[in-house]
Amino acid sequence: MLFARGFRPFFLLAGVFGCALPLTWVAVLTGWAAPPRAWTPIEWHAHEMLFGFIAAAIAGFLLTAVPVWTGRRALSGGGLAAVAALWIAGRLAMLDGALLHGGAAAAVDLAFLPVLAAVLAPGLIAARQPRNYGFVPILIALFAANLMFHLDALGLLQGAARPGLRVAVDLVTLLVVVIGGRIIPSFTANALRRAGEEPGLRSRRPVEWLTPAAVLALGLADLVAPRSTASGLAAAVAALLLAVRMAGWQSRRVGRDPLLWSLHLGYAWVPVGLGCLAASDLAGWPPPTSALHALTAGAFGTMILAVMSRVPLGHTGRPFSAIPGIAAAYALVTAGAVVRTVGSVAWPAQALPVDVVSGVLWAAAFGVFTVLYAPILTAPRVDGRPG
Repeated sequence: MLFARGFRPFFLLAGVFGCALPLTWVAVLTGWAAPPRAWTPIEWHAHEMLFGFIAAAIAGFLLTAVPVWTGRRALSGGGLAAVAALWIAGRLAMLDGALLHGGAAAAVDLAFLPVLAAVLAPGLIAARQPRNYGFVPILIALFAANLMFHLDALGLLQGAARPGLRVAVDLVTLLVVVIGGRIIPSFTANALRRAGEEPGLRSRRPVEWLTPAAVLALGLADLVAPRSTASGLAAAVAALLLAVRMAGWQSRRVGRDPLLWSLHLGYAWVPVGLGCLAASDLAGWPPPTSALHALTAGAFGTMILAVMSRVPLGHTGRPFSAIPGIAAAYALVTAGAVVRTVGSVAWPAQALPVDVVSGVLWAAAFGVFTVLYAPILTAPRVDGRPG
């Protein structure tokens, strides 16, 4: 059953990796593990969070959602197993060159995103749904950002790694903005109707169009003028638009449902993170790493955990009711993000303890998810249907 649908192997891989990678990073920081030699420790950590952990979560969601959106057959069986094996091969290739070296390691790691795009593209094109066409270009742009990282490591494009990583953060932000903007209002309205309440959600078409455009503009600014007035202004505009967008989503009414409030909380981290980036680029405070972690540890971590804990329920025939204990995972990932974002500013002299505590909390969140959801992800649907 593990390869019946895309969410099964990739959400399980994301859960395991989301637990193991922060603990590995803590071990490197505290001297319990040797840092990688082929890349700087910070660049390796950022790369594996973006192109390892987050890429697995993206793959699990898109391989599950795109067939639903388009009515096309979902990838399953041997084909899905091969794509998952390619992701695993990429993670092994990034283990400090222990198995592969130089260009070979880069080639294996780089292969995953183009293959994922190639799997998704035929269905998206055949369905003739223009609103979904953008996902393939975003995946290709993420591949290009990863290529920048590897070209720098190979000495072919000096100084390209960090801009590539920053643009990758912007691209993942764009995915969160687009996907969250679709699913959160829909899930919220449906839940409120089931409770016998009038949803009352509001949307403004200009804001709906301008919000992703502003995040895309931020990505372009980070590519051509990183940490500049232009990037700071772009981040500020995007943060403001996102706040206006969320104001119509009735977030104050979802506190009784962990599956909903976790999504709203994750999305709320996006304007917070972009606002921090704007302040960092324009005023020099907070530190850029703290601002980036508001997006990565806060928005990405919380949104991924919220989506990975909701999607398997409906797709395995279960009711949309929070699994006992999953709210603890939401609390842990939020606490880890707060400690990393606020702690590094409040206690700059205690950077190591802050990083350790944050990493352990974050790892615990995804450890809880993995323990709770591994039986769901590996078992047949409870209603007997395929998938």
